[in-house]
Amino acid sequence: MSMLDIKSVDSSYGETQVLFNLSLNIAPGEVVSLLGPNGAGKTTALRSILGLTPPTRGSIYFDGVDVTRLPTHKIAGMGIGWVPDDRRIFPTLTVARNLRIAVKKTRFRAWSDKECFEIFSAMEYLMDRECENLSGGEMQMVAISRALMGAPGLVLFDEPSQGLAPKVVQDVMKTIKRLKDEGVAVLLVEQNVASALAVSDRAYIMKRGRIVHESSAAALRSDASLQRKLLGI
Repeated sequence: MSMLDIKSVDSSYGETQVLFNLSLNIAPGEVVSLLGPNGAGKTTALRSILGLTPPTRGSIYFDGVDVTRLPTHKIAGMGIGWVPDDRRIFPTLTVARNLRIAVKKTRFRAWSDKECFEIFSAMEYLMDRECENLSGGEMQMVAISRALMGAPGLVLFDEPSQGLAPKVVQDVMKTIKRLKDEGVAVLLVEQNVASALAVSDRAYIMKRGRIVHESSAAALRSDASLQRKLLGI
């Protein structure tokens, strides 16, 4: 059974259609990259999964349950974690408080703060600091840890390496590999194509709201001409 199964989804902002017949699936413990140029509809795809931009057509199944018409809080409560591109942590709360309010019970395993410290060792010493006083890299550590502490079966990453130092990017990619080892599914939207393909099992490429290519990550990684053609790199 797929952990995520998107079937022929259209999504719109008002009268402007952004997604066209989007279909993709992710198995438990599989890392899938969703690649494409800016404006291709990648973030809208994530928002549609979460119910923030509800599909106008098609269906979305998470863990075998139809979540197409469910409100966002119920979808998240079933075990979907989200690491948005702007982090969206609570700036006036401490790191510890940001993590505590993310804890919930799902059918999946919950991560502890100590496990998060194993990934992001610096965060252990930031727990009493208000998040508005953190660097961008530190905020990303909190955003990812918050998603893990919500007991996810699927984590959606939206541009997790954006604006980060190379060391933090390495930690983020190590986290994705660990999620895979733990059986957690990952959908990764990322502009750093090389990093994304290095940790992914499969990849989809989007253009203008449509899937235009699907293959194993290894096949796409080894085909420079296809990357140039579809991704401009």
